[in-house]
Amino acid sequence: MILGKPIASGNTSKIYLSENKIVKVFNGYFPDTESLKEANKQKYAYSCGLPVPKVLDVTKLNGEQAIIMEYIKGDTLGDLMFKDKNQTENYLNISINTQMEIHKIIPKGIESMKDKLIHQIESVNVHLLDKRKKSYLIKKLESFSYENRLCHGDFHLFNLIKTESKVVIIDWVDSSSGDICADIYRTYLLYSQISLELAEMYVNLYCEKSGLTRSDIFQWAPIVAGARLSENVTSENSIRLMKIVNYYC
Repeated sequence: MILGKPIASGNTSKIYLSENKIVKVFNGYFPDTESLKEANKQKYAYSCGLPVPKVLDVTKLNGEQAIIMEYIKGDTLGDLMFKDKNQTENYLNISINTQMEIHKIIPKGIESMKDKLIHQIESVNVHLLDKRKKSYLIKKLESFSYENRLCHGDFHLFNLIKTESKVVIIDWVDSSSGDICADIYRTYLLYSQISLELAEMYVNLYCEKSGLTRSDIFQWAPIVAGARLSENVTSENSIRLMKIVNYYC
């Protein structure tokens, strides 16, 4: 398979379009099980009847882990929004309807959000989160009670591709079984990195549609922000995340 130049790249992988298929090639520092782990999550979402690209193969290309999947032709809702800002609320409504469909699913055999968050918090550099704050966040997390639902974990307009007939959800690597309020706050946190106005519009619309309250969602703020510190995302501001954690701690 000839890959050519990537059509997209991120912190974890490069994306190629080859032979009318999408090829996700992982960066070399991941454990050998990473591609299979992600592929299984995407396969599970597909099996639930969600609009998700079909996984065609899990393999190695030039010594690197890779997932080969169905190519979905279309534009992301994020790209469409930036082309026409007047449609922002419309695209957010479409995305929220899609996210609510995900949240209806009671998952089986999917990674626990609780375990994932605890592992992330524990792995944060002690200079950012000391032992006291880590202990506080983990105890707060363990005090929550909720019904486990399928959560995407990285849900935003750029992970939704609009085709002629539907909206397709991509990038399932962070999906888990957990509280939908944590998933909603995670989306809010991602949007607020770009635009607080966008983040507020999103969370207000979600509350209107779902009946959830802002306090339901924002009780997760310090936990989700603290866990995000472990990701070392270049576009994220660790000082911003620490302010959120410190506000609650």
